[in-house]
Amino acid sequence: MEFVADFHIHSKYSRATSKDMDVINLAKWANLKGVNLLGTGDFTHHLWLKELKKYLLPLEGKGLYTYKGVKFILSAEISSIFSQNGKVHKVHNLVLAPSFEVVKEINRMLSSHGNINSDGRPILGLSCYQLAEELFKISSNVMLIPAHIWTPWFSVFGSNSGFNNLEEAFGKYTEKITALETGLSSDPEMNWMVSALDKYSLVSNSDSHSPSRIGREANVFNCDINYWEIKKVLETKDKNKFLYTIEFFPGEGKYYYDGHRKCKQCFHPLKTKKLENLCPVCGRLLTKGVLNRIMELADREYGFRPKNAINYRSMIALDEIIANAKGVGKQSKAVEKEYLEALCSCGTEFSILNKISVEKLSSCLPEKIVEGIKRVRGKKVNIFAGYDGEYGEVEIFPENNKQDNKELQTKLF
Repeated sequence: MEFVADFHIHSKYSRATSKDMDVINLAKWANLKGVNLLGTGDFTHHLWLKELKKYLLPLEGKGLYTYKGVKFILSAEISSIFSQNGKVHKVHNLVLAPSFEVVKEINRMLSSHGNINSDGRPILGLSCYQLAEELFKISSNVMLIPAHIWTPWFSVFGSNSGFNNLEEAFGKYTEKITALETGLSSDPEMNWMVSALDKYSLVSNSDSHSPSRIGREANVFNCDINYWEIKKVLETKDKNKFLYTIEFFPGEGKYYYDGHRKCKQCFHPLKTKKLENLCPVCGRLLTKGVLNRIMELADREYGFRPKNAINYRSMIALDEIIANAKGVGKQSKAVEKEYLEALCSCGTEFSILNKISVEKLSSCLPEKIVEGIKRVRGKKVNIFAGYDGEYGEVEIFPENNKQDNKELQTKLF
């Protein structure tokens, strides 16, 4: 059975999240988007866990739960801040569990290392190695996935607080890592430049803080919707069962290029090198982005494709396509109205963006929106790259827009 999975989100109990990140709204938006399996996020938080237990019904023998036609997998993100070999590391890891019973044991363990009730994504002093050791003592069924692995500040390979390889972080537990989450600012093709990552499944998730953003990155499987089957597929990189990932255009992510947000300076890594990594306005260090960091660790040219690579598709959200077509902001009422009408006419957002033919879409959607979808599918779009915490900007209809003083995402080299 083919299904769409988004394993990594946050609840209303995490910092900087929408108050609508509750079970009812998550199920509503998952059905609109076409996301069949959704991570719960934040199972470490006592109030969110109480809400999950209230609404979610167990699927017997599946290691999953359900509400209003949407299946849920128990998930949480742990923020580890710790010193190792004289350096401070800050790493986020995604944890998946097959039952509330296992979650209870995980939370008991984590609470012995710090306060897990103050935020949906707890900050603990556990190293990656210690976290893995403690988790796998509790259950071999736990899935541990390093989150958004290239983000500068909080990731396993981050330029400001990460490691140069997984073994430095996880030691002997590296072999138990289920998969790696590439994050919004990189796609699989960029990750294929690093041969050490070949054996891992590369997953993509939304890391959403609001219901309308779930599924903006996701994973498409063709297997039984079953916790242990998914775990096995990720461990074996079964291309017949893990079909492809849905990806941002990396430049749209918040950390694609290097830069300094305060001074509005944004640069390709080659320009950064010429600047000796210093902001030309204030003289401070630039934040080294994802592209730069991958280039540092790469041992292959861009364009190399490993034999066992899982496919991917680049996508721009439907509301963003509609906003570009109309020349208005995506938060406008006109966009919301057009978006809901499109879903009523054609089905889920996932189907509209990935499945339904252009010919069929032309019979039920405005011509310019169909043209926008066609351009996105053909990757005929401009991306003004994100940097230092600023999202990039999408330009689908350049004939309608004039971008000044923006750094257009170019080829890698």
